[in-house]
Amino acid sequence: MSVCSPTDRYDDRRATFLCRPAARADLPRVRTRRASTPRPRAALDGAQLEVIAIHIVNDYHIARRRLAPEAVLVTGCSSGIGRATALALARAGFPVWASARHTAHLCELKQAGCRVVELDVTDEQSRVAAVREVEAEHGLVGVLVNNAGHGGGGPVEEVPMDLVREIFDTNVFGLIRMCQLVLPGMRAQRSGMIVNLGSAAGLVTPPTGCPYAMTKYALESLCDALRLEVAPFGIRVALIEPGAVRTRFLANSERHKPENDADGPYAVYQANVEKMIVRAHRDGARGVLTADDVAKVILTAVTARRPKARYKVGPQARLAPVARHLLGDRGWDAFMRRVVPFPSPR
Repeated sequence: MSVCSPTDRYDDRRATFLCRPAARADLPRVRTRRASTPRPRAALDGAQLEVIAIHIVNDYHIARRRLAPEAVLVTGCSSGIGRATALALARAGFPVWASARHTAHLCELKQAGCRVVELDVTDEQSRVAAVREVEAEHGLVGVLVNNAGHGGGGPVEEVPMDLVREIFDTNVFGLIRMCQLVLPGMRAQRSGMIVNLGSAAGLVTPPTGCPYAMTKYALESLCDALRLEVAPFGIRVALIEPGAVRTRFLANSERHKPENDADGPYAVYQANVEKMIVRAHRDGARGVLTADDVAKVILTAVTARRPKARYKVGPQARLAPVARHLLGDRGWDAFMRRVVPFPSPR
């Protein structure tokens, strides 16, 4: 393109100016649009309209299925955290299946709208039957809350091996098997969530806390592995780590502790540990949680779009691991000896 001035020569043969080349700055910036020619639309025949209608209907039902609350199976609902969790999820609109070894303990949950099912997490027949019952009605267990637990412990030298196996059978082996039973349905639907109940005892081990604390440490490792394995299938895994909770669990654990020999080498030490536990759980003690406090966190994890891998609940779960890390092994041991005195052996 060029631009002409009055001094430019006129060429008669071409009836135009022989113009000098224009500088780029002299060129006007003009945007031109190409005229769009509308393309003729082919008429849709009956078969094509039918295909479109089928896709619309399928999309509608898929959207409804995704928006529908997922069925939740909660283990260990006879009291404490399990009971509070079942109630919190039911009030939030989830179809909840509350389970326990004896369904007679679940009458209140049934009246609150929960479905109840008998489930002993240490019995294979009971585990399979409970999962199949939920799947028969809902297609899959959308959320599994592994809450059932067994407490108890004592000095490692004196704790009976039968008690160690019993606690591991409930807290670890039964939990793993429940995950194995629900995962095939979750993988098929490319969705689902598993919530495991850990403990601050799995972060910092109290004296005479084994084998219970050992099982909670095992869940830390289990959840780290499981979370990575099932993430590609759209399945989420969360670990709840509460501190001291005022429930019947502590009283139930006392029934499973080995008998304390008054003349045994650890008798005085065990008595001091029990005094520390009583002080930590007394009425009005700071930092002690209720079952409802933990249930709220579980509800938060279940309803979160991107749940966290771990939920530390209460000041004990948040502060004790930090203190343990800062003090180191020797510093922590010295601190615990002040909290729980160990008299000189006789």
